[in-house]
Amino acid sequence: MMRIAIIGAGLSGLTAANTLKNHAEITIFEKARDVGGRMSNRCAKPYFFDHGAQFFSAQTNEFKAFIAPMITDGIMNSWNARFAEIEGRAIIRERRWNDDYPHYVGVPGMSSIAKHLSNGMNLKLGTRVQSISKQMSKWSLADDQGHSLGEYDWVISAIPAEQAAGLLPSSLPLYPEVSSIKMEGCFSMMLGFDQALPLEFDSALVRGEDISWISVNSSKFDRKGGFCLLVHSTNSWADTHRNDDHKEIMHYLCLQTSLVIGHDVRKADHKTIHGWHYANAKKRTGDTHFIDTNENIGVCGDWCIQGRVEAAFTSGFDLGKRILTELKTI
Repeated sequence: MMRIAIIGAGLSGLTAANTLKNHAEITIFEKARDVGGRMSNRCAKPYFFDHGAQFFSAQTNEFKAFIAPMITDGIMNSWNARFAEIEGRAIIRERRWNDDYPHYVGVPGMSSIAKHLSNGMNLKLGTRVQSISKQMSKWSLADDQGHSLGEYDWVISAIPAEQAAGLLPSSLPLYPEVSSIKMEGCFSMMLGFDQALPLEFDSALVRGEDISWISVNSSKFDRKGGFCLLVHSTNSWADTHRNDDHKEIMHYLCLQTSLVIGHDVRKADHKTIHGWHYANAKKRTGDTHFIDTNENIGVCGDWCIQGRVEAAFTSGFDLGKRILTELKTI
């Protein structure tokens, strides 16, 4: 049976793995301690935060079919939030999300989806793939200590564009386009309160500020624990201030949030910041993934299409199907 190495255990890599698992021997390498990528969460009892992707919708029939069993099994559910658009530090529009156009979240956290998809997989967590090289007809992988991670017939890179470009051999025909794609950063601020704030929304899109999104994370389906807010900075502000001291970032984003919602969030019982270097990508047209069938290597990720959850699925699913076609011709 063909051996395939997948680098990255976010939604795109796990989708490719599930598409191929009955036709090849799959090994998934993930540098983090757990699966999920930006569909992840943090716990600081009694507070619980989805500090990456906040929700997602389903547009295509393929994605709807993919998530249907997870809805049935309670792995995910709708978030019928009170949604607001804020501009000029005032709510200019508001509506209630409902099941006519569902906004989904993982249950009890966004990482539940990736955990479900990784069940039964050969996972190598806490393992950073530092190099890949072609040895005869096989791909050889090594970790950041120079130790061999084995030889594989195919390699799939399912990590952010700039990380993929740092790993892929520059001689590959797909390398120039992959290396030209730049992703944008984001800061996630997590705030926990011993008393709920009297807000008029559960989720808010913010315009004209250095923050872009506010969620009452504790309002999501089956979230337990204290009242908590998740605030995202804008991508442009994060890229400009990527290397700033986190205490200064926290102070500034707290001030911004306080001005926008009219409550002093500096009084939060719990405060922390997480910086995402690769959070979003501009919309692209064309192929949903990259593949070199001569060298047996593929690249997928939401950034191949646009920084959205469904885009991550589509990229991994399409690449998996394309490789499956190649395997069936052997």
